Formats: sequence, C-alpha cells, structure tokens
Amino acid sequence: MLIVVITALLVSMVLILVRSLLGPTIYDRLLAVNSFGTKVILLIAVYGFFTGRPDFLDLAIVYALINFIGTIAVLKFFEYDDLGSVDYQEDDL
Repeated sequence: MLIVVITALLVSMVLILVRSLLGPTIYDRLLAVNSFGTKVILLIAVYGFFTGRPDFLDLAIVYALINFIGTIAVLKFFEYDDLGSVDYQEDDL
C-alpha cells in the first residue's frame, strides 16, 4: 500500500513540476510550486504514518509553515517589487 501511495504522489508531483515549468503566467507557476510543496508535505506525512514515525508529522507541519510564508513573500515581492520597504509619508508636525 505504501508503494502505491508514494507512486501516486510522485506522479502527481512530476505533473505539477511540468506545470510549473510551462505555466503561461507567473501566478500559474507560483500556484504550481505551492501545490508541489503541498504534495511534499503530504508525502512526508504519509511516509511517517506508514513507517510508524509520528515525529515526521512535526516536520511536515514545519514545512507547511515555511511553504506558506514563502508563498506570501513571493506574492508580496511581485506586487510591490520589494520585500522590506514601507511606502508611507510622515506627517509634518
């Protein structure tokens, strides 16, 4: 059963990787990379479940947080062309 599940996940990851390389827009590619990260999280969790190692679930949760923060950072970069600047004007007192 483990081999079937891992094979199905790897096939879907290859298809998502092809989509990320051929996507017509940057947002399609970003969605594909985010989906690839989600499949990696699922792969880590399934492997941990089938091998009886519940500590792999903790690794999957950490990877999910990194994937989420990375997606938000990339979207902010494409929206504002900078990750750290704050565009505001100070009021003259």
